[in-house]
Amino acid sequence: MKTVTDTASHPALRVAVIGVERRAPDLARNFAMSPDWELVAICDVDRSRAELLARETGNPAVVASVDDLIAEHDIDAVAIATPAHTHHEMAMQAISAGKHVLLEQPLADATGAGVEMVAAAESRGTVLMAAHTECYTPAVLKIRELIAAGELGEILYLDAVRINLGFVQSGPDVFWDLAPHDLSVLDFILPGGLDPQFVSAQGADPLRSGKACVGYLTLPLSNGALAHIHVNWLSPTKVQQMVIGGSRKTLIWDDLNPQQRLSVFDRAVDPDRSDGGLDDAGQGAANSYLLEDAWSPSLGNSRPFALMVSSFAATIRGNQPAPTDGRAALRVLSVLEAATASLEHGGAKTTIPDAWAGAHALGTTARLGSVPGVYSPAGRGALR
Repeated sequence: MKTVTDTASHPALRVAVIGVERRAPDLARNFAMSPDWELVAICDVDRSRAELLARETGNPAVVASVDDLIAEHDIDAVAIATPAHTHHEMAMQAISAGKHVLLEQPLADATGAGVEMVAAAESRGTVLMAAHTECYTPAVLKIRELIAAGELGEILYLDAVRINLGFVQSGPDVFWDLAPHDLSVLDFILPGGLDPQFVSAQGADPLRSGKACVGYLTLPLSNGALAHIHVNWLSPTKVQQMVIGGSRKTLIWDDLNPQQRLSVFDRAVDPDRSDGGLDDAGQGAANSYLLEDAWSPSLGNSRPFALMVSSFAATIRGNQPAPTDGRAALRVLSVLEAATASLEHGGAKTTIPDAWAGAHALGTTARLGSVPGVYSPAGRGALR
């Protein structure tokens, strides 16, 4: 992924950050430091916190509402870092005004809202880009490169763990809080994006909080591989790890190990050399194993937020497609909504509809809750 900045021929784009929580401070700081951008304003109803963030990022203007922001300031784009249930209204308001949008994940709190946002941006000709920050880390960029080059061979399984002792959120459950990070990475590194046949979700609420605090997602992919994601707010130790098993090599990404974030093992089961029958003692399948060296790929030292805001500028200027576009965010959102349906039905296998095709069947402004056969959170029904 490359971005090219030519400040002589391209004056800095003007941006406002909406929100002061979550990753808003990181976004504001990186916009303020980027030669591609001029940070014009911080927007939040909590004026005191907005003023504090403004003082830390070059003293841009402080405004209390999106209405005031659009009416009073000449901006090219907004970055929205607020809770998911607020994304639809704010993004649609910005898109209607012709502004480009960088949006914190998840895209929205319902697939229908996400479809409207993506369709509106495409119709208006504005960029809607998802802030899937992990996809801009050197480790994930290298993983994508290795998979695309066929270094791992055919992908057989992906196993992700994201656990730590964290706060029980007042709004979303652990799936909506933590799983978007790993789902967005899977969508980014897999050729063709995330394309599960169905999702099965199991959750537990040992704290009796009224929502899942521990969760497991199982996603059989269309190529026969199996993806599994474990998310957990209750672990006393923090783990952010992904294992990707291929027919040639196995890769381990340990995001909390700065000395060796990626390890590639030239060890795997070779399905082409396994006869699938019984061994001489009649005990089981006789598999053939590849047992060779392990190595750690060299990684770049780019900063993910800096690369992301630079990529956002390059996409607006037409230099490249968005590396994490609105449709990628919509695929992640569709899995999350299907996981909710599965959880409500005791972990049942829940199909994931083609949200985009379903919406266009009724017009791009249709809400998915009105599409027959598609899960509606209000109706608490099954997807199929």
